[in-house]
Amino acid sequence: MKKYNVAILGATGAVGREMIKVLKEYEIPVGELKLLASKRSAGQKITFDGREITVEEAAEDSFKGMDFVLGAVKNPMSKKFAPFIKAAGAVYIDNSSAFRMDPEVPLVVPEINGDDALSNNGIIANPNCSTIITMMAVAGIARISPIRTMVAATYQAVSGAGKEGFDELEEQTRAIVNGGGIEPKIFPTQIAMNVIPFIGSLTDNLYTDEEMKMQNEGRRILHSPELKATCTCVRVPVMRSHSIAVTVRTEKRISVEEANEAIRNYPGVRLIDDYQGRCYPTPLDTSDQDIVWVGRVREDLTDSHGLTLWCCGDQVRKGAASNAVQIMKYIIDKT
Repeated sequence: MKKYNVAILGATGAVGREMIKVLKEYEIPVGELKLLASKRSAGQKITFDGREITVEEAAEDSFKGMDFVLGAVKNPMSKKFAPFIKAAGAVYIDNSSAFRMDPEVPLVVPEINGDDALSNNGIIANPNCSTIITMMAVAGIARISPIRTMVAATYQAVSGAGKEGFDELEEQTRAIVNGGGIEPKIFPTQIAMNVIPFIGSLTDNLYTDEEMKMQNEGRRILHSPELKATCTCVRVPVMRSHSIAVTVRTEKRISVEEANEAIRNYPGVRLIDDYQGRCYPTPLDTSDQDIVWVGRVREDLTDSHGLTLWCCGDQVRKGAASNAVQIMKYIIDKT
C-alpha cells in the first residue's frame, strides 16, 4: 500500500491535535508525519502510532517531500505558508478562512461535494464549523429539491475559540462555584451561565462575518449560487459540539416524512426520532464523533414550502479536524 507524507501546520492546537488522532482512526497510510507549529511550541513531543514526534518550528522549507499538509492555523500564518506548500508539490487542506471564498479554491464537505476536491490548484478549503454541520443536516433535503432560503440560529460551544475557550469556561464556572470574581479574556463578556449573541466581527450589513459564512459558504458547498441565508450566531456555555436550529424553504414542497427519509439515508448523518425517549440530539450526545445528528424535523408554520429542524455536531471533529482528514482520504481513495 502506498504511504503518504503528511504535515500538520498548527499541530499543538486543539484542532491540530485532533487531526493527529483522526489520522490514526481513519487508518490513513502515513509514511512520514511532520508536526509544525510556531516557535514557542517547537520542541514539544507528541505520540503518533506508537512513536514520539518532536514538533518543529514551521519554516518556508518545512514542506519538501510532503504529499499533504493539513492546516490548523489562523489566516495570517496560512497565507504566509500556502505558497511554499504549493511550491513543494503538496496539497494544502486549510482549516482557516483565508481561502474559503477564493473561486479558484474548492470549499469541500466530502459527503456533499467531494468531487470538487479532485480539481484543486494545490489548496482546498475546509468550511466554517457551523456551516459544515448545517449543510450536512440539510444536504439530504437539497437532493430532493433545491433550497432557496435558510434561516438559522447557531448555538456554538466554546470549543470554537480553541483551548483558550475551554479554559475560560472552566475558570469562570469554578469562580462562580467558589464565589470568586470573573474577568473575561477570550469572550467579550462572561460566558459561564450566559449566552453571547455575537461571534466574529461586525460587517456593513450589521451581521457578523461568522453569520455571513452560512450564506456565502453554503452557496459554494451546495452549488447553489442563489441561496439566501440569514443567521444569528450565539456562543453558549457548552464545552464541545455546536447546535443549530435551521429553517429551509425549498423549491418543491417536501413533506416531513420525505425529509426524514432523505436525512436518514444521507451518509454521515443520523436522524433522531427516538433516542433515549426523545426526538432530538444534544451537544453531549454528539461530542467526540463525526456524525451529524438531526432531530425535530417539522413543518414551518409560516411557509408551506418550509421545514424546520435541529442538528448537532462536534465542532472540533466534523466541524474542523475530521472534515480535513476526510477530504484527504477522499482524494487518496479517488486517485
